[in-house]
Amino acid sequence: MADGNKDLVARLTDLSEGAIQRISEAPGAERAFQVLKGLGDKVDDLQRRTRGFEELEKRLTRLEKRVDAMDKPKATPRPASGAAKPKPSTSPKTP
Repeated sequence: MADGNKDLVARLTDLSEGAIQRISEAPGAERAFQVLKGLGDKVDDLQRRTRGFEELEKRLTRLEKRVDAMDKPKATPRPASGAAKPKPSTSPKTP
């Protein structure tokens, strides 16, 4: 059975090499390969640019939480009943 697998793999290898050779000889194939290579370069560039997005998203989430916390009205402590009475005016009244 191992010989059968080797034979099958060898046949598939020969077929794929032949197919690649025929494709490369087809008209316009060189241009297609150049476009595909350029696409790979663009994908690599895009990956380099997007690596920092995750860290930026974390920072943005933290900042949004801080802004939300600042935006909430703070509860003002109410004075106990009768504790804070207005002081009478000390200015003399004119008759």
